[in-house]
Amino acid sequence: MQKNRNLFRITRFILLKAPYIFRFFALFRSPKKRILIIKADAIGDYILFRNFIEIVKHSAKYYNYEIDLLGNEIWSDLATTHDGKYVKKFFFTKANSLYHSPKAVFKLGWQLLGRNYEAVLNPSSTRTFITDGLAALSGTSNLIGFKSDTEGIEPKYKAKTDKFYKTLLPIDTSVHFEFARNRYFFEQVLNQPLNIQKQFISANRVKRSGIIIFPGAGLKNRGWEADKFAGLIKKLEQNTGEIIYLAGGHSEITLCNYILEKSQSASVANISGKTSLTELIDLVANSAMVICNDSSAVHIAAAVDTPFVCIVGGGHFNRFVPYPAGTVKNGVFIYEKMDCYYCNWNCVFKIEDGQCFPCIAGISIENVWQAAQKRLTIA
Repeated sequence: MQKNRNLFRITRFILLKAPYIFRFFALFRSPKKRILIIKADAIGDYILFRNFIEIVKHSAKYYNYEIDLLGNEIWSDLATTHDGKYVKKFFFTKANSLYHSPKAVFKLGWQLLGRNYEAVLNPSSTRTFITDGLAALSGTSNLIGFKSDTEGIEPKYKAKTDKFYKTLLPIDTSVHFEFARNRYFFEQVLNQPLNIQKQFISANRVKRSGIIIFPGAGLKNRGWEADKFAGLIKKLEQNTGEIIYLAGGHSEITLCNYILEKSQSASVANISGKTSLTELIDLVANSAMVICNDSSAVHIAAAVDTPFVCIVGGGHFNRFVPYPAGTVKNGVFIYEKMDCYYCNWNCVFKIEDGQCFPCIAGISIENVWQAAQKRLTIA
């Protein structure tokens, strides 16, 4: 613990002090026609953002600029496969692991400084200390971001990193949906209206078949109960002729194995941890339906126009899910609204270890099944 605290102190010093030294170095050179976009968030965040890279590349303001992207290594295969034609250079990292890795922070900052950017764009409406610091370590004074809340950064650090930015855009209080916030950001930066309503991904589609269930939710408390997923599988097996797949990353393998065992179904295949992100996107594009929690899966399904049923809690209600009315035609969001919604997952109830939040626990198997069967051909 003491070692981690010391490492964080060094990292903090680099993030708060080194940018001023780097900017002094940058005074003795002219910037290249090159910009950096920072998006080091999770898979779902990237899917809700990535279409704007192409828009920036084709914009009147930056059409003849090189674009670099600092992102999360967890979605590197998606970015390089689908967006590599718009990006000159990628920097992939695990942002949260950098707080105790001062050498890695300094090395990455030095690399960014060497790219000689004219501008750095940070479109995340919830900024973090590490990404603010990395933006400043680029050496440019032309940093553009949101004013942000303090959900991802302590107020005492935000007060300091705010000073790194040349432009801090206010968050329009009428804009809640994350994709719409991204659109608003780039409309302001590019000074042009953008007529794009939702994310999309080009995928190899042959024939729709199979139901893919994503039981993971990042944090266990935010996911529908495993036993309910098992019960839902039994209903799907009894009433449809579809093969059912349990999917997710390596961290969901144990969860999927448990659901597989509890469902006692011969028509279920556990593919968790066995596919790359790009392979998983193609599987979703060719499936008859996706059933999932509030996770990247729903954004993938919406991006490839696959029917979905998404089980939603109240923590970030309206920001990521449900989508605004009319955004998708073949998806449904299931929720039981409570007075404590919009809590940012700071639950007011006492939750035992392993239990899901009450706003999710209140959703029944029957509710999800009724929504699913409306979007399936019943055998």
